[in-house]
Amino acid sequence: MAERRLHGLQRVLGVNALFSTAYGNVGSSIYYALGLVASFALGLTPVVFIITGFIFYLTAATYAEATAMYPEAGGSSSFARHAFNELWSFFAAWAQMLNYTITIAISAFFVPHYIGGLFWAELRHGPGDVVFSIGLIALLSAVNVRGAKESAGVNIGLAVVDFLTQLLLVAVGLFLVFSPDTLVDNVHLGLAPTWKDFFIAIPVGMIAYTGIETISNMAEEAKDEEKTIPAAINRVVIAVFAIYSLLPMVALSALPVHQDSSGKYVTQLGLPEDQGGFAGDPVLGVVKHFNLGFLQGPAEIYVGILAATILLIASNAGIIGVSRLVYSMGIHRQVPDKLRTLHPKYGTPYIGIMIFGGIACLAVIPGKADFLGNMYAFGAMLSFTVAHTAVVKLRLSQPDARRPWRGPGNIALSGGRSLPLFAVFGGLFTFLAFIVVTALHIDVALAGLGWLTLGMVIYPIYRKRQGLDLTTTHKVAIERSVVEHEAEYESVLVVLDATAGYSHGALATAAKLAARRRRGIHVLVYIAVPQSSPINAALPEAEAAAESIIEQARLQGGRRVTGHIEKVRAGGAGRMIVSEARELRAQAIVAPLPPRSGATLFGKTLETVLAERPCRVIIQSDPVGVPRSKRPITVLD
Repeated sequence: MAERRLHGLQRVLGVNALFSTAYGNVGSSIYYALGLVASFALGLTPVVFIITGFIFYLTAATYAEATAMYPEAGGSSSFARHAFNELWSFFAAWAQMLNYTITIAISAFFVPHYIGGLFWAELRHGPGDVVFSIGLIALLSAVNVRGAKESAGVNIGLAVVDFLTQLLLVAVGLFLVFSPDTLVDNVHLGLAPTWKDFFIAIPVGMIAYTGIETISNMAEEAKDEEKTIPAAINRVVIAVFAIYSLLPMVALSALPVHQDSSGKYVTQLGLPEDQGGFAGDPVLGVVKHFNLGFLQGPAEIYVGILAATILLIASNAGIIGVSRLVYSMGIHRQVPDKLRTLHPKYGTPYIGIMIFGGIACLAVIPGKADFLGNMYAFGAMLSFTVAHTAVVKLRLSQPDARRPWRGPGNIALSGGRSLPLFAVFGGLFTFLAFIVVTALHIDVALAGLGWLTLGMVIYPIYRKRQGLDLTTTHKVAIERSVVEHEAEYESVLVVLDATAGYSHGALATAAKLAARRRRGIHVLVYIAVPQSSPINAALPEAEAAAESIIEQARLQGGRRVTGHIEKVRAGGAGRMIVSEARELRAQAIVAPLPPRSGATLFGKTLETVLAERPCRVIIQSDPVGVPRSKRPITVLD
């Protein structure tokens, strides 16, 4: 069944909007990742962020290529569906669900630490931080059950303010506290940090890049998505790498590594608050060591409140992500229908929100920020590895598929295939990081593998009860009537026979259904070539008639209309139309009802289209003497 876009979910987001929204998610992570990484990596914290930044670059290239290829929500789950099957799609989606749940928990957990660093010290440690964050998650869950709406303008504005603030912190820090000598003295290879802690810090550092799936999940709202999505991802990579490579250097210059009373090497950046450190509010801790004179107090309040606000929005975005993902999984029959059940009054998947909000609260209860960070790394590395593997598989199994954007570094193979080195190495690095975080943390291994086991028990049981196999994609059919102004199709293919002439009604129907914000109507005029002539034979009269039909369509439909001519053999028009619809990713085919001939109602061409239709087919009847507004339309899904 074709996908349709309801009003309010149009393709209106450009590069700047996509970049700002994604950076708002990715940029929030630095407010807790900096302290978590420093607690392990000590003086090598900047090196860890540079290494993870390179892995992020490879992962971003994978997401850019796959999302441009399949501009639909779902991220790694969608990529796995196209590359493998529904079982792998579920596996990736279940890992994503863990990511969203931990994002809710870890973002909410650090909000009270920043507030406590300014106003109320009891919130900087347990049980105050745990109680506050649980209350915050419960409140956000309740708000989302009632149907919270994202304010794109507010989120984009805050993301821009956040990015500019982080740039300002880097600039001020480089001027006031940056010291190359201090950075060198911070490092004691093999001792501070130990090699084990250094390797642990790398997957933990990947939590700094939470939110890379954001652009993929907004793909259905992006205009000119084949260009804007890769461009926005590239901008995020540049901005993130600039901030995340420089801010840790400033932080370790302001809060250098030293030996405590027991002789252990530590940095206040990674020490908990009860030991005089700033692990819970690392960015605020850096600002507190800037010595800004009369601006010191206002600067601390500004950064602390901004950090708490950004983290609050990130936690809420996690809940919204959970609601979208659980609904999508329900629609694809990956989880029981009860989880995607909509609230009778508010129309939100309230059961899924409450269940996964509750799991986030449970994750917060131990009050262990490092556990939350490692759990996120577990799920994210698994999800990223699936995404990389899916891109490699698509390159090998679908070499001729249309790829509007390709990642860098490719090796040509036989048969037109190619090997994407960015995905190969990206998958290798993320899988190794997954192995490290699992092998070196028994609590993470138990919790993470337990989560995966739970999913792999639920999925086959549910599918068996539904009478479905594990690998075939099945979507829940949602009945919707096709009426003007109810929905819009992003791409409508109008099919006309050059010998039958122009159909004003067919184009009028397409104009009612096509999205108004882009060139969403394409007219295909086909000419039947006799068997006695070459397929590319010149047919001046037929070609002139076809060109006239396209010109009439442009006059009627305006700039939204494009068109072209195809020559086919007699009897081959149906399959050609189906192929064109797939190539254009058409979401609806509109065709006039031909005069009845023989025993078939629709004619051989339309019968073939209906039998093999890749999307919704709308047949427009043009009876003589009946006003266009009252002419019947036959709709087949």
